[in-house]
Amino acid sequence: MTNRAQSPEPRVFERAVFLDRDGTIIEEVGYLDRPERVELFPWTIDAVRVFNRAGLAVVLVSNQSGVARGFFTEAVVDAVHQRMADLLAEGGARIDAYYYCPHHPDGKVPPFAQKCDCRKPGRALVDRAEQEFGVEPARSFVVGDRWLDVALGRAVGAQSVLVRTGYGASEEQKRPADLAADAVVDNLIAASSWILGRL
Repeated sequence: MTNRAQSPEPRVFERAVFLDRDGTIIEEVGYLDRPERVELFPWTIDAVRVFNRAGLAVVLVSNQSGVARGFFTEAVVDAVHQRMADLLAEGGARIDAYYYCPHHPDGKVPPFAQKCDCRKPGRALVDRAEQEFGVEPARSFVVGDRWLDVALGRAVGAQSVLVRTGYGASEEQKRPADLAADAVVDNLIAASSWILGRL
């Protein structure tokens, strides 16, 4: 499990919003192997700024199996996250920590070719945020474009929002029988409005 925090001394928060990356914060482009391919959705900066102003920790939680598969390195993932941080900062917005899972059991690159607890819907990335920021998962939110993001929310007791961007619109049509989101909305800015109404 890899953690890239924006600050060496994370602040303390009571609540967090855990955001999926591809298809939620940025455009879904498949395996994102170059930072210059990063493209924020038009509403991303506004949505993240809403979370910042509401006093929520904003934590990216992302599966990046491309590392295990040999498609790109952790250095590329870090460069992508730095590019995201720079773009957000230009608009006065901030993600407090960038957490990702580089593992996959079908991977080709040791030591990443393994099962783990940090690959969503595993909860280890959220547990890390709880340790580092003091957030209470049961008072927090998970937002993503896949049912595995909703499942992560269920696993940690958080409220979950499925967005229709990325793979979300197609995922909405394939809801697992045993899983439901607390809300299904068009995009991250709509999710921010829904979350604000529940703080």
